Amino acid sequence: MKKYILLFVITFSLGNTAYAQWSKGKGKGYYKLSAWYLQYDQHYTDTGAIDPNATRTQFNTNIYAEYGITDKIDILAYVPFVAVSSQNNQISGTNGGTIQPGESVTSFGDVDLGINYGFYKKGKWAASVKLILGLPTGEDAGGSDGSYQNGDGEFNQYLSTHLGYSTSLGDLPFYAKSYLGFNNRTEGFSDEFRTGLEAGINVFDSKLWLITRLNVVKSFNNGTLSAVNSNGSIFANNIEFSSFGFEAAYHITKKLGISLGFDSAFDGKIIAASPSFSGGIFLDIK
Repeated sequence: MKKYILLFVITFSLGNTAYAQWSKGKGKGYYKLSAWYLQYDQHYTDTGAIDPNATRTQFNTNIYAEYGITDKIDILAYVPFVAVSSQNNQISGTNGGTIQPGESVTSFGDVDLGINYGFYKKGKWAASVKLILGLPTGEDAGGSDGSYQNGDGEFNQYLSTHLGYSTSLGDLPFYAKSYLGFNNRTEGFSDEFRTGLEAGINVFDSKLWLITRLNVVKSFNNGTLSAVNSNGSIFANNIEFSSFGFEAAYHITKKLGISLGFDSAFDGKIIAASPSFSGGIFLDIK
């Protein structure tokens, strides 16, 4: 089987009325326990074409947290404490026999730690800068062929700027925001340019946020790793994609809520050509 492996991109999920704000405020926080799932039997190749592959699944259970240490500075963490990479049995279409048995690897995933600084807020506008450090804590070469990965094995530093605008559409709170970022990668992986847009509207007596987003990642193609590396480094090198996503976050109480969402690449290189799904429960301390 060709070792075209996906890089799954976890989008930090929100779920509260602070979507258009860029700092939580001192002593305030947001905490979320969620699961993320992707199953795919086709992928975008390095030329952007779509090819079939044996059915693979990526799954993780994770915790995401934001906490305001001052009125302008938040610290954040994303911890996938259970991550699973698996492949189904490959079955012969002729006699129904097993051509290749499936495998599964369970491990800790790659942890992200970060800091967010809200440097501007005036009227309906807000701006911030964020630094995220990606730690190589996940399995990057599991299974019999090294392609069962729950991490990429490299330490990266992602710096981004964010600009947001909040207003009302009629009586409904509404926000829109954009971001630009640069992801510096190590261990021979190519650096990345990232950008995106997001918008959300609050309905049902301020209980439900409906959010849509667009994310784009472009590779600088300046790494030294190639598709033939024995450790499956194609998992995360020179990926590119444009993806669309949707999320619904419902407040059961003022502090407690649940969310459901999906994201899917509609164009890409070396990435799964199937949607991913997520769901979780969050606690918003204002």
